[in-house]
Amino acid sequence: MLSVFSIHCSSESLLIKTFPTKWHFIARNFTSSQYSGLLRDSASNGSLNFGKAIHGQLIKIGLTSWTSLLHFYTKCGSFGCACQVLDEMPNRNVMSWTVLISRLVSEGHSYRAMNLYCNMKKDGVRPNGFTLVTALKACSMGFELDFGTQLHAEVIKIGVLLDTFVASAVVDLYARCGEMKHAERAFFCMPEKNVVTWSAFLNGYAKMGDSQEVLKWFCGMKGTETKFSKFILSTVFKSCARLGNLQGGRVVHCLAIKIGSDIDEYLGCCIIDMYSKCGVGEDAQRVFEAIKVPNVVAWTSMINCLDGQGKSQEAAEMFCLMRQKEVRPNQLTFASIVRTAANFSDLHYCQSIHACILKFGFESDKFLSNALITMYMKMKSVQNGWEVFNAMSSWDSTSWNSLLSGPRDCETYHQGPRIFCKMLTEGFRPDVYTFASILRSNGTLENFGFGKQVHAHIMKNGLDCNNFVGTSLIDMYAKNRCLDEAELLFNELNERDLFSWTVIIASYAQADQGEKAVKWFNRMQQEGFKPNEFTLSCCFSGCHNLRMLESGLQLHSMSIKSGLLNDTYVASALIDMHGKRRCIEDAEAIFKEMDFRNTVSWSTIICAYTQHGQGKMAIEAFKAMLDEGFLPDEVTFIGVLSACSQLGLIEEAKMYFDSISKVYMISPTVEHCACMVNVFCRAGKFEEVERFMKEMNLTENAMIWDTVLWGCKLHSNVEFGERAARKLFELEPELEYNYVTLSNMFAARGEWDEVEKIRALMCNQGIKKQPGGSWLEIHGEAYMFYAQDTSYPGIKEINMQMEKLIKCRTNEHKIISNFKQD
Repeated sequence: MLSVFSIHCSSESLLIKTFPTKWHFIARNFTSSQYSGLLRDSASNGSLNFGKAIHGQLIKIGLTSWTSLLHFYTKCGSFGCACQVLDEMPNRNVMSWTVLISRLVSEGHSYRAMNLYCNMKKDGVRPNGFTLVTALKACSMGFELDFGTQLHAEVIKIGVLLDTFVASAVVDLYARCGEMKHAERAFFCMPEKNVVTWSAFLNGYAKMGDSQEVLKWFCGMKGTETKFSKFILSTVFKSCARLGNLQGGRVVHCLAIKIGSDIDEYLGCCIIDMYSKCGVGEDAQRVFEAIKVPNVVAWTSMINCLDGQGKSQEAAEMFCLMRQKEVRPNQLTFASIVRTAANFSDLHYCQSIHACILKFGFESDKFLSNALITMYMKMKSVQNGWEVFNAMSSWDSTSWNSLLSGPRDCETYHQGPRIFCKMLTEGFRPDVYTFASILRSNGTLENFGFGKQVHAHIMKNGLDCNNFVGTSLIDMYAKNRCLDEAELLFNELNERDLFSWTVIIASYAQADQGEKAVKWFNRMQQEGFKPNEFTLSCCFSGCHNLRMLESGLQLHSMSIKSGLLNDTYVASALIDMHGKRRCIEDAEAIFKEMDFRNTVSWSTIICAYTQHGQGKMAIEAFKAMLDEGFLPDEVTFIGVLSACSQLGLIEEAKMYFDSISKVYMISPTVEHCACMVNVFCRAGKFEEVERFMKEMNLTENAMIWDTVLWGCKLHSNVEFGERAARKLFELEPELEYNYVTLSNMFAARGEWDEVEKIRALMCNQGIKKQPGGSWLEIHGEAYMFYAQDTSYPGIKEINMQMEKLIKCRTNEHKIISNFKQD
């Protein structure tokens, strides 16, 4: 043993050199018990080197104090030395082993503790209840279910299962490992259940995400004599928050008040979070104010609550108040306020939050750096985002994903392929969020080829059946009108959730295939999925034409029955549906009955008025929207500019167009420019049209030339119309409408030679005019009929019935004519 510890203290001179002020105490002829006292003091003070010196002195004078040495090294965390002492002990008993095992567990060394327990068993030492509790804790920490099951068998064999602490450890083991059936069986076998056991049991269900079971067992606990602890109540509050169970949360809050824990900082934060996730911010505010001295966790919970309710301004004010109270923000506080700052259109404020993070020394925090990148990208401040990215000492997948998180009109949105390739070059493996982001940014037609390459990369990584990635792929193919591929991908998903169903329904709705959208909606319900507000909104957008009238009305009834009509987005989608059907009275009625309106609902009613030809009402609604404090968005201005076009308000349209960028800081889109071209065309101001197109660099855009062609047809401007049509022949060579429109313009002027040239060009291009058609809705299903189409089953019988109706109508007309002559 001397050889083992000679490195610590081989001579008296080392003691004198290291501890000159204490040596005179050690130099005396102390007894073994006195040396033990010195070791206890050294352990309490954490004086590892001094204790080692004492150990060396003990070796030198031939004294031993095995238990004291074991306690000393164990308490100081020097487990290597502690194990050596244990190995050298002549008479090791169960307490000697348990001391070291317990300390290893408390320091988080679960695997070393389990190995030591096995060595104890090999040494022939029989464990006691405390040893087994400690070993079971080690298994719980390391999620070693197999070894824990062996310990459970040993507990039964020894006969200590009736011990409450041992049984609680068994329950905790199974609960932590997610084996709740075994945990429940062990729980029932317990003769007495204390607050620790209940806490472990409920926490097990909570970690499994089974909040319903937590509430069920908590109700059962109320019938026992066990007192509620704040840890049990916090578990229940978290379960209520997950379920959105406001009523249950309020009942538990009453219990917390009853036991006097409602203003406890820890429990108070759980209550704030519960009310926040249940959408009752006012109650969360009252709980926060009841906490005497809120800590940083309470402040952060309240900031999260306000931000989650869309009250970004109030969340920012709460952060300022927190700083005034001199509460130091932590990493989570800054993460919350960075997320809040991204909702402001104020880059200066975002930069001030960034400066605050640097001031508090979090500049090297990767989590916050990623959040800052996301914030700047959302603000379209690409340069600032890249500066944060380049300043990071190291990156992770989230860092790259943050770069790809910008909105559609953000510079990095179009740099997606370059960022993705650079990420691969740097050796980072894309995750599901990376693929979802890159697919979102490459879902447009111009980048569709790269999107397909990403799809191949996804298949290579075996993620094509992943629900999240698969849904993003469905969305990409649907946006490019590849609906067969989108449907195939949907059918290959491992698990379908409500989100994936909503995406496939939206795909058909956006492709103006409302019948298929409704079919998928019905199929979703048949498979047991209950639609939410987004699913219904998508269905409404697919039922905007008259042939889907019956289906639209059924969905309207469903939204009322399910209570989803109160949702702003459902109501807005319904307004849009009725507006596109020219049922403006129904759209108005729904808008007026809305309890809460936002920019989307105002924009929808403005566009509905415009589509109905009520431009004056649209302008009045826009002014009312501004009076109520709502900021317009891109869609709002499409409706307003279209209204100006209908009313011939050229100067007003110019004013509104200029305000898009100068007042509301919105980048004008091609749709806005098309509306302005429409304003000029409707008024016959073709010189203004050409000037505007050159000024806005729109000479290569098909949508703009479509609008010009329509205006030329309206005013019989054949010269400019021919230029527009010829340009469209280049941009949209397969679209028959452009050829037909120009042909009709020539025909109106009697230029039949030109008409023949256009028809010949169509033949050469293989373009045919689409035949006229009609539709019929029967039992919610639309049937289409086209001219000269004999493929439909029963078409002969239908034609016979049509001839009878025509004859009846003709005879009726003759009778009326004869009556008038008489």
